[in-house]
Amino acid sequence: MSAIHREPELNWPDLRWAIGLAKSDVVGKLLRGGTEQERLAFAPELEAYVKNLPAERWWASHQPGPAVAIAAFGCLPSAARAAALFSRRGLREQWHLLPVADLIEMARVRELTWLGDLARRLAGKLRRDPNPGEWALVAGLLAEAGVDPPTDDAFVRGWLGHLLGWSRHDDRPPLLDRMRTDPYLDLLLPRLFEVDGLGTELARRGWDQQTRRWSDQPAVPYALVALAAEGRVDRSALLDGVLGRFLRGDRVAALRPFVVLHDALAPTEVELAERVTQYARLLPDAHSTVAALAQRALRQVDDAGRLELDTLLHSSGQLLARPEKMLVKAQLSWLDQVARRERDRAGEVAETVAVAFGHDALDVQERALSIVLRHAAQCQPATRERLAEQAVELAGDLPARAAEVLGRPAAATAVAVPAGLPLVPMPLVVPMPPPVTGAAELAEEIGALLHSQDSMICWERVLAGLVACHTSEPAELRDALVPMLDRYDVQFRTGHVLGKPRLRQLLGEAIRAAVRVDTGLTGWESAIRTVRTAFRTAPAALPEIGYGPGPGRVLAVRVAEMAVRTRHSPVPMLVATPSRANGQLDATVLVDRLAQAEREGWQPWRFDLEQALLRVPTEVDGDALSRAAALRSPAGLRLAAWLADGGAPHPVSVRVEQRRPAVRLFDHWQLSQLPERRVVVGTRPGATQHGELGQELFEVDPPDRPVLEFSDPEYQLWPAVLPNHREVVAAWSLPAFAGLADNDQRGADLLPLLAETAGPVGPAVTLALAYTLAARHETDRVAGVDALLALAAAGDLDGVALGRELGALAAGGGTIKLTRVVTGLAEAARAGATTTVWAAIEAALPAVLATTPRGAPDLLALGARTAGEVAEKADPGPLRAELAEIVARGGSGRLVTEARRLDRVLGG
Repeated sequence: MSAIHREPELNWPDLRWAIGLAKSDVVGKLLRGGTEQERLAFAPELEAYVKNLPAERWWASHQPGPAVAIAAFGCLPSAARAAALFSRRGLREQWHLLPVADLIEMARVRELTWLGDLARRLAGKLRRDPNPGEWALVAGLLAEAGVDPPTDDAFVRGWLGHLLGWSRHDDRPPLLDRMRTDPYLDLLLPRLFEVDGLGTELARRGWDQQTRRWSDQPAVPYALVALAAEGRVDRSALLDGVLGRFLRGDRVAALRPFVVLHDALAPTEVELAERVTQYARLLPDAHSTVAALAQRALRQVDDAGRLELDTLLHSSGQLLARPEKMLVKAQLSWLDQVARRERDRAGEVAETVAVAFGHDALDVQERALSIVLRHAAQCQPATRERLAEQAVELAGDLPARAAEVLGRPAAATAVAVPAGLPLVPMPLVVPMPPPVTGAAELAEEIGALLHSQDSMICWERVLAGLVACHTSEPAELRDALVPMLDRYDVQFRTGHVLGKPRLRQLLGEAIRAAVRVDTGLTGWESAIRTVRTAFRTAPAALPEIGYGPGPGRVLAVRVAEMAVRTRHSPVPMLVATPSRANGQLDATVLVDRLAQAEREGWQPWRFDLEQALLRVPTEVDGDALSRAAALRSPAGLRLAAWLADGGAPHPVSVRVEQRRPAVRLFDHWQLSQLPERRVVVGTRPGATQHGELGQELFEVDPPDRPVLEFSDPEYQLWPAVLPNHREVVAAWSLPAFAGLADNDQRGADLLPLLAETAGPVGPAVTLALAYTLAARHETDRVAGVDALLALAAAGDLDGVALGRELGALAAGGGTIKLTRVVTGLAEAARAGATTTVWAAIEAALPAVLATTPRGAPDLLALGARTAGEVAEKADPGPLRAELAEIVARGGSGRLVTEARRLDRVLGG
């Protein structure tokens, strides 16, 4: 008889055979047929078996998890040992597959006294968001043991997932019925309001068994309201729980179901009045949706005559400092009505309204001032004086209006409150960190580099350290780096990405060359062969190694050069290592390095030297020039000629307007992602460039149609390639910058790095700044503001040029969204760049007013704020004429209102 059909017996070989074939029914039958002493004897054998079971065996076609679990329940002696076995990774990953009923049956057969202890231990090992099956395992054991469940976050999440685990084919009772009879409802319901992020699960819609459709509303909130109406749950507890959740805060999506629950409960005036303190605490800091809910609740209490005026005034002062205009305007309207009602306290109300004088939005300031002036007659003279002092925070033409009614503030208190801080000059670029001092430190730097490849400083220290250690301590270098080649084998050997080798794979080749380890790879043969061929021939174009033209190819070529040259013509050091953190290399430092090379009789590598030359600033002192002229090696003569010519000449920038071609069926998706219009920049070399790098880098020839180009972490290495020509780097990267604004991409980290480098700021940098200020994501817009402040502080930014680009992009088909730009410009003005911001606004307005895109009133309002703070302005005549055309249209629309305001400010 074959082994598969033999009658099982109670011995370890038969038990192991059944477990190995995942025959959980046979395992249960074997163990139930034995004595307790016989079962306990198998515990060590089972633990050893599970410990030595290969990882891949757990996910074979016959998964052993259920059989192992039944065996554990059948022979292990304690909860501690059972929990340890169930926590092993293989079995832990199969909790959701375990037959709970069979496990409980085995526990009953053995009359286990430690089932409750085991259930609690397993409950403590639930994941943060447990699988419904694994939660059902723990819940079943807890119920069988008759012990209370834990109330920790994981168990509560699992319980809610169990309640909500329906589908279209679910034949269970409706959610309301399940919740009504759920044994854990009373214990765990309060925790629904306490577990962070749980609201996203509460937002799930319910399945209507009668209509066989998904409902339009989240199911749990309405089920809770129904249970409260039945008296099954406490209505007051639900209201208190909701408000407690609001006060603790959470992500917006997680708060929405609680807003639905609050509104569905429809609190009465009495319930609202009992919770005035909680609602008032939500006004200053809660999310705008929650704050609006609290505002409505307090308004209802006030309309019922149950809200103390002191409470209203205190909470209003906090809400009026919020940035959301809708909330603030609603509160101002409410306070206006209160001032009419409480005439004997109109002065207190007016002083509260005056808090909005400091709001960023001019229309909010204007509304607040109108309310104050409306009730100024009911104010005492001392109150009017305080209101006049507060009016200095007003912007645009509003201070003059306030002074007509309230008078001027007293001389002793007439302190102007500046809208922005003084613009702080950009600090000097910091020097590079000290070089790597040995093989051990180099190994640490390589490890850090593999985890974050966007640090130019780390790359340059690694490359310089690898070359230096290869010469000075080859044995120590081999001992330190050979183990790293094994440890990081996957990172060093991963294949190409879209045909482009990753820099870390090229670095792996350079490391293998330095420690004399044969690669045995073919992945980089093309790249290395191309570089090797270039060295055997006369100077030609930059070797093609998978990277397209541009700054991104330079570091790849340098690393490939190292992989080739280290084996055949090593040098003791690299000459291109920067001396400053922005990538610049001091001319005196390079002269010293080449003088050392002459003395020691070696020549720098070709592309290492070319990169070094491109990093030398265009302005050098006379001592560096005279010392370079004394050099006689080929590299020294080249440096002397380079410095004498003033370095690489700046190319000429040319704006290029791209248009999307007609969308055809076969390429609809790709073309549909592109904007209809985009402005980029091409560059043309201004004079003859020296070397292969210069010939390629200084000529940017964009196509006549937009292209999809996603930001890459390697972009942050580009500024150091041309640290004296930021306009060229910006031209190469403009498609990615444009994608931030017109294609909702991410990644503007390159722009602040460009601001730290040198060279003229032309249309490429200006457009990069314009696109980044209009980026979809706030973090990218912050990077744009940082770059604007740095360039303005250094005196390198032409505000008029920036404004013209912003106006043309916003007006010409809406390439950028003006509303995003206004936010960034306002931040820059508050930070001190008021003059630059006004110049940009003044230059942008003609194009904006001609087409009035969305956001035009906001730009006018910001213009009124900044124009009043700029001491010297250009002739406002042409702009005032255009504003007059808008004002002549008449009406009370915001565009006309803000145009009229700016015109008054410009008119003095």
